[in-house]
Amino acid sequence: MKLLTLIVHTNVQQELSDLLHTMDQVTGFSFSRVEGYGTEKENDPYLLARDEVIGCIPRIQVEILLEDKDVEGVLGRLRDKDNNVTGQGVYWVMPVENGGHIL
Repeated sequence: MKLLTLIVHTNVQQELSDLLHTMDQVTGFSFSRVEGYGTEKENDPYLLARDEVIGCIPRIQVEILLEDKDVEGVLGRLRDKDNNVTGQGVYWVMPVENGGHIL
């Protein structure tokens, strides 16, 4: 198993959610609100004046548990130039050693 983590602009949350719902490999995902700090804020056209003043970028963190064989297919769909998600964030993939339901 792998954990795919995405950090994307808040403006693409709905489109990302819609896209993930269309993928058979994705059986569920979690959104969390996060804030980013760094120099990339100067090039971000979606920032509000308040965000520019305090120096943070509102983002969404998405965590998706995937089978190893499904990671590249999901990333391929996310990178597709025909959606507005492409170019709106960063990702990383980590191995999952153990997981399950808490009983």
